[in-house]
Amino acid sequence: MEFARNEDVAAVAELAGQVFGSLAKLDRVVEVETREGGFDRPLWEAAAEAGLLGIALPEEVGGAGQGMLGLVAMLEEQGKRVAPVPLWPILTGAALPIAQFGSAEQHARWLPGLIDGTLVLTGAFESAPGQDIPVSGIREKNGLVLNGEIAAVTAAAVADGIVVPVRCADDSVAVAVVPTDATGVTVVPVDPTNRESAAAVRFADVEVPAADELSGDGARIVGWVRRRARIALAAVQLGVCEEALRMTAGYTSERVQFGRALSTNQAVAVRAADAYLDTEAIRLTTERAAWLLDSGREDEGESASLVAKWWASRGGLRVVHATQHLHGGIGADVDYPIHRYFLWGRQAAFTLGSADAVAAELGNGLDSAPAIGAAL
Repeated sequence: MEFARNEDVAAVAELAGQVFGSLAKLDRVVEVETREGGFDRPLWEAAAEAGLLGIALPEEVGGAGQGMLGLVAMLEEQGKRVAPVPLWPILTGAALPIAQFGSAEQHARWLPGLIDGTLVLTGAFESAPGQDIPVSGIREKNGLVLNGEIAAVTAAAVADGIVVPVRCADDSVAVAVVPTDATGVTVVPVDPTNRESAAAVRFADVEVPAADELSGDGARIVGWVRRRARIALAAVQLGVCEEALRMTAGYTSERVQFGRALSTNQAVAVRAADAYLDTEAIRLTTERAAWLLDSGREDEGESASLVAKWWASRGGLRVVHATQHLHGGIGADVDYPIHRYFLWGRQAAFTLGSADAVAAELGNGLDSAPAIGAAL
């Protein structure tokens, strides 16, 4: 693996940093959280105009062809600004699977609007490891009839449609694109930890035509999407941790107590150093997992994506707890910027499974393990 970013990916990071840095300033983020339901539509449109929404999509469907490494570079910049736009669920849960498994008609119907920002499709793949698919389906002559409820789907409150995995009566899995205005679909906004747009979605005898199903084995599609979603979440967490640590370094260097800067205290310096190591572990594992998928190594990418998500959960939590604690009493102020990074860090840590759940899933994938106490 080449650890240095190539010129194209570096350009993606620079462009994303400019867009999010200029349009997702703190006062604007607060306004979106409190008045606009957690979705910054002008920022979404600006990201589309800059070409960011098509960064990871193949060139043959109108994207930029930068793959997962390009997506990671962009989401890292989003995390640095805690920018309230639902990039990871829309791109990994809708745009990428439609591009990969959709028909030519589905490409023409959905992808241009996703790329230019006029259409919002999100994915409902957020169940934790070990949880079954909550939406059931009965296959009829012309398609599927869906029933069930998903407790929280990021961006569902503003979405035109949702890409939904479905557990069929014969225990097979299908994946379908369901318009949110379809008869029988009920969308109820909810408030997640990080204050982004989200909603509970109920399906009551929702008829989905066969033309709206993605082709191929649904279970394979679900695994394919979740690998990419884990990496995307880890990339957001990387940006969150990186910026939280930068803010904390500045604060502890400037804050003086008992005649000396806080950063000169050994306990402060050591804890900050540990947070830096955790942040770099997230970076290394996330970029390696993305590189494996871009190289077509899906089997290796499965375990690598779990490792990246484990570090984003375990290491990410340590970082956001440490950076908040090192701010002292002001770190507990919900209006102070560092608290927002704490909330985003917790959201990323537990979405798609906690560290322990992810570790258990990783362990289940091992053919064998050495006995306790055995030489390695």
